[in-house]
Parts: sequence; structure tokens; C-alpha cells
Amino acid sequence: MKAELHPDYHTITVKMTDGTEFTTRTTWGNKGDTLHLDIDPKSHPAWTGGNQQLMDRGGRLSRFEKKFAGLKVSKK
Repeated sequence: MKAELHPDYHTITVKMTDGTEFTTRTTWGNKGDTLHLDIDPKSHPAWTGGNQQLMDRGGRLSRFEKKFAGLKVSKK
């Protein structure tokens, strides 16, 4: 194998949004650095399900609701 071919692989600390930390190995930054996350699986709506609200001011959602307002689905 060629020397100096691979990047430096070292240990860093990752700090989550809630303050918890863990150690991992990476090529990011320098040895001993701390990576502070702005978004992580504990806080991002994609993982948590989030309390997302639909904001619509006379757009697609309003037109959809008006178009299908009389449609009823019967259960058998």
C-alpha cells in the first residue's frame, strides 16, 4: 500500500443537543475535537414524529378540503 494515501482516522467527542456525549472515530476535524450537533435523532422531527402543523393560507390544502368536503367513506 502507498504511504500517506489514507486520511487521518482519529477519535473525537460528539455532543448531542441534550448535552449527552459519546466518543467515535472519524476523519472529521483533529484528534480530541468536539463536534456539537445542532440537529440529532433525539430532536429532529424526521425521527421523533414531530408536532408538525400544516400552514396553509388559501393554497393547496384549502382547495383539496373544499373539493373533497362532501366525500364520505363508508365502513363495511
